Amino acid sequence: MGVHRWPVRVYFEDTDAGGIVYHANYLRWAERARTESFRAIDLPHQLMMQRHASLLVVRRIEVEYVAPARLDDSLIVETRVLAMRGASVDFGQAVLDEASGATRAVLKVGLVCVRAEGMRPAPIPEPWRSVLRDGMS
Repeated sequence: MGVHRWPVRVYFEDTDAGGIVYHANYLRWAERARTESFRAIDLPHQLMMQRHASLLVVRRIEVEYVAPARLDDSLIVETRVLAMRGASVDFGQAVLDEASGATRAVLKVGLVCVRAEGMRPAPIPEPWRSVLRDGMS
Protein backbone atom coordinates (compact mmCIF):
# COMPACT_ATOMS: atom_id res chain seq x y z
CA MET A 1 0.00 0.00 0.00
CA GLY A 2 2.83 2.43 0.84
CA VAL A 3 1.91 6.11 0.70
CA HIS A 4 -1.23 6.93 -1.24
CA ARG A 5 -1.61 10.46 -2.63
CA TRP A 6 -5.02 11.93 -3.46
CA PRO A 7 -5.52 15.42 -4.98
CA VAL A 8 -7.97 18.00 -3.63
CA ARG A 9 -8.89 21.41 -5.00
CA VAL A 10 -10.32 23.94 -2.55
CA TYR A 11 -13.66 25.26 -3.82
CA PHE A 12 -15.71 28.17 -2.56
CA GLU A 13 -18.08 25.74 -0.81
CA ASP A 14 -15.10 24.46 1.27
CA THR A 15 -14.34 27.85 2.79
CA ASP A 16 -15.74 30.17 5.41
CA ALA A 17 -16.55 33.84 4.84
CA GLY A 18 -12.83 34.69 5.00
CA GLY A 19 -11.84 32.27 2.24
CA ILE A 20 -10.18 29.86 4.71
CA VAL A 21 -11.01 26.14 4.56
CA TYR A 22 -13.58 25.22 7.19
CA HIS A 23 -12.04 22.80 9.72
CA ALA A 24 -14.51 19.93 9.15
CA ASN A 25 -13.55 19.70 5.46
CA TYR A 26 -10.16 18.26 6.39
CA LEU A 27 -12.02 15.30 7.93
CA ARG A 28 -14.08 14.86 4.77
CA TRP A 29 -10.99 14.96 2.56
CA ALA A 30 -9.18 12.49 4.82
CA GLU A 31 -12.14 10.09 4.63
CA ARG A 32 -12.21 10.29 0.85
CA ALA A 33 -8.46 9.79 0.61
CA ARG A 34 -8.62 6.65 2.80
CA THR A 35 -11.48 5.33 0.67
CA GLU A 36 -9.51 6.02 -2.52
CA SER A 37 -6.42 4.33 -1.06
CA PHE A 38 -8.43 1.10 -0.74
CA ARG A 39 -9.84 1.49 -4.26
CA ALA A 40 -6.31 2.00 -5.59
CA ILE A 41 -5.37 -1.50 -4.41
CA ASP A 42 -8.63 -3.05 -5.70
CA LEU A 43 -9.96 -3.65 -2.18
CA PRO A 44 -12.84 -1.19 -1.78
CA HIS A 45 -14.92 -1.05 1.39
CA GLN A 46 -17.94 -2.41 -0.48
CA LEU A 47 -16.06 -5.63 -1.21
CA MET A 48 -15.35 -6.16 2.51
CA MET A 49 -19.02 -5.62 3.24
CA GLN A 50 -20.13 -8.05 0.54
CA ARG A 51 -17.61 -10.84 1.19
CA HIS A 52 -17.22 -10.62 4.97
CA ALA A 53 -20.24 -8.64 6.26
CA SER A 54 -17.66 -6.39 7.93
CA LEU A 55 -16.68 -2.77 7.64
CA LEU A 56 -14.09 -0.35 8.93
CA VAL A 57 -15.44 2.45 11.10
CA VAL A 58 -13.73 5.44 12.65
CA ARG A 59 -12.94 4.99 16.33
CA ARG A 60 -10.91 8.14 16.89
CA ILE A 61 -9.36 11.05 15.03
CA GLU A 62 -6.68 13.49 16.10
CA VAL A 63 -6.19 16.57 13.94
CA GLU A 64 -3.50 19.21 14.10
CA TYR A 65 -4.28 22.22 11.96
CA VAL A 66 -0.84 23.52 10.99
CA ALA A 67 -1.59 26.30 8.50
CA PRO A 68 -4.76 27.36 6.69
CA ALA A 69 -5.64 26.24 3.20
CA ARG A 70 -7.42 28.81 1.07
CA LEU A 71 -9.79 29.11 -1.84
CA ASP A 72 -8.37 27.61 -5.08
CA ASP A 73 -5.43 25.91 -3.35
CA SER A 74 -4.38 22.62 -4.87
CA LEU A 75 -3.74 20.09 -2.09
CA ILE A 76 -2.57 16.52 -1.74
CA VAL A 77 -3.79 14.17 0.98
CA GLU A 78 -1.18 11.56 1.80
CA THR A 79 -2.32 8.38 3.55
CA ARG A 80 -0.14 5.71 5.15
CA VAL A 81 -0.61 2.84 7.58
CA LEU A 82 0.97 3.48 10.98
CA ALA A 83 -0.03 0.41 12.98
CA MET A 84 -2.26 -2.62 12.75
CA ARG A 85 -3.68 -4.93 15.36
CA GLY A 86 -6.22 -7.75 15.15
CA ALA A 87 -9.35 -5.65 14.58
CA SER A 88 -7.91 -2.16 14.23
CA VAL A 89 -5.67 -0.09 12.02
CA ASP A 90 -4.18 3.39 12.50
CA PHE A 91 -3.56 5.67 9.55
CA GLY A 92 -1.40 8.77 9.35
CA GLN A 93 -2.63 11.41 6.96
CA ALA A 94 -1.21 14.74 5.93
CA VAL A 95 -2.85 17.48 3.91
CA LEU A 96 -0.12 19.22 1.93
CA ASP A 97 0.01 22.18 -0.42
CA GLU A 98 0.72 20.65 -3.82
CA ALA A 99 2.92 23.49 -5.04
CA SER A 100 5.09 24.09 -1.97
CA GLY A 101 4.71 20.83 -0.05
CA ALA A 102 3.84 22.85 3.06
CA THR A 103 1.75 21.00 5.62
CA ARG A 104 -1.78 22.27 6.18
CA ALA A 105 -3.03 19.56 8.56
CA VAL A 106 -1.88 16.28 10.10
CA LEU A 107 -4.32 13.55 11.11
CA LYS A 108 -4.05 10.29 13.01
CA VAL A 109 -7.09 8.14 12.36
CA GLY A 110 -7.94 4.93 14.19
CA LEU A 111 -10.33 2.52 12.48
CA VAL A 112 -11.83 -0.66 13.86
CA CYS A 113 -13.26 -3.54 11.84
CA VAL A 114 -16.79 -4.50 12.93
CA ARG A 115 -19.39 -6.99 11.80
CA ALA A 116 -22.21 -5.26 9.95
CA GLU A 117 -24.73 -7.07 12.14
CA GLY A 118 -24.32 -6.01 15.73
CA MET A 119 -21.36 -3.68 15.09
CA ARG A 120 -19.08 -5.83 17.26
CA PRO A 121 -15.30 -5.83 16.64
CA ALA A 122 -14.03 -8.49 14.26
CA PRO A 123 -10.58 -9.35 12.90
CA ILE A 124 -9.63 -7.48 9.74
CA PRO A 125 -10.19 -10.06 6.98
CA GLU A 126 -7.73 -11.15 4.32
CA PRO A 127 -6.53 -9.83 1.92
CA TRP A 128 -6.97 -6.42 3.62
CA ARG A 129 -4.91 -7.61 6.61
CA SER A 130 -1.89 -8.57 4.47
CA VAL A 131 -2.04 -5.42 2.38
CA LEU A 132 -2.26 -3.17 5.44
CA ARG A 133 0.55 -5.06 7.20
CA ASP A 134 2.73 -4.79 4.07
CA GLY A 135 1.95 -1.06 3.92
CA MET A 136 3.78 -0.60 7.21
CA SER A 137 7.08 -1.86 5.80
